[in-house]
Amino acid sequence: MKVAVRYYTKTGNTRRLAQAIADALGVEALDISDPIDEKVDVLFLGNSYYAFTIDPEVRDFVRSLDPDKVGKIVNFGSAAMLNSTYKKVKAEADKAGIPMDEREFHCKGEFKGIHKGKPDEEDLKNAADFARKIID
Repeated sequence: MKVAVRYYTKTGNTRRLAQAIADALGVEALDISDPIDEKVDVLFLGNSYYAFTIDPEVRDFVRSLDPDKVGKIVNFGSAAMLNSTYKKVKAEADKAGIPMDEREFHCKGEFKGIHKGKPDEEDLKNAADFARKIID
């Protein structure tokens, strides 16, 4: 199974989750500025809420994906205040013709002193375990 990990972060929290997932799967975690050029069965996509929605860069990245190259998207991320970005990412994936796995990983992320130290080591371990379950 061919897997890719891409992420978008402003604080570094989602990058840490992406790295834990990539390490668990033996692939490289790359920023969304790095396109998906080869066919992948699963794209793990990390993102968060910014001003109550996904960042326009995430939206544009999902819209740019080739449905012939991406089997499905698995959403993951962290946020200080809001929870899952699943519905927002799925809306864009639907427009791009790419299915979303119903499973996702989300945890709290530190922002301006809120949820200090999050994601922590336990969150990173849980993200890695989640990724392994997806590809098993």
